[in-house]
Amino acid sequence: MIDSLGELGARVGLGIVDLTPDRASVVRKLNEAGVPVIAWLLLPMEQGYWFNVNNARQATDRYRTFKAWTEEYKLHWAGIGLDLEPDIREVERLVTDRPRLLLNLLRRSFNGERVRTAQAAYRALVSKMQLDGYQVDSYHIPLMIDERRTGSTLLQRIAGLVDVTSDREVLMPYTSFLRPHGPGILWSYASDAQSIGVGSTGGGVQVAGLSDVPPLRWEELARDLRLARRWSDDIHIFSLEGCLQQDFLQRLIDFDWDGPVEIPYESARVIDRLRKGLRVILWISVHPLLIFMGLVGFAWLLTRFRPRKRSASV
Repeated sequence: MIDSLGELGARVGLGIVDLTPDRASVVRKLNEAGVPVIAWLLLPMEQGYWFNVNNARQATDRYRTFKAWTEEYKLHWAGIGLDLEPDIREVERLVTDRPRLLLNLLRRSFNGERVRTAQAAYRALVSKMQLDGYQVDSYHIPLMIDERRTGSTLLQRIAGLVDVTSDREVLMPYTSFLRPHGPGILWSYASDAQSIGVGSTGGGVQVAGLSDVPPLRWEELARDLRLARRWSDDIHIFSLEGCLQQDFLQRLIDFDWDGPVEIPYESARVIDRLRKGLRVILWISVHPLLIFMGLVGFAWLLTRFRPRKRSASV
């Protein structure tokens, strides 16, 4: 595997799910082979696994212990990755206890303070990492692009997401979870991406309700890589485990990036229209008073210029 990674000239984003001697040994082996390794920081499942509004304090604590572990084992990192997604426990509850969770999400939609507090904490964390000499990557779901454009925090309030500015943003339009519309979603968002993540080829975290989704076949992965390549030279594949299980690594070494691919224009146009509708909703969430005043003014105009009935002549 290490030889193949060397031939590809690839970097490895290694999920740091524990700080053990065994994991340090893997990192050291990659360091010695000249394979750059990005520390993809994660939390224990009971703390939400991915970074989000709920666990900014735990994320800061994690980085502190990660630094001590790195120094103890003299590890070298090409950067640090922050995976910014909803709390994994809430994702699983969407399958097991949806009504109660949705009610809780609705209540949270009115609480903007917790988002602002988390954003400030993550900004401070990213600044600390950069001062320590690390390039910081942020892994975002594509919807964050639409929220950012409208200045809204509605999705962050509801889903517990947090918008973090970093040195490099990686969007994750994983088509395996978005069939049959995945290629259109990838194409629609790719123009907004600094770096594009494609997947999933299998492996990685096990999430109730999502782990049964079939991984990308080789033909699907090749399609996604060629579509992403039209927009960016910086491409991530999730995950290395899945590529090994399906014998994709050797095929990637000789991959024809300029091979034929069907551009999903029609599907992307549908997604673009849906995104415009979403941005209208998000914009309204930022300007509810303007909408209310506009409706009041429109109602007044209707009553002011309503045709009057003529009185009957005798």
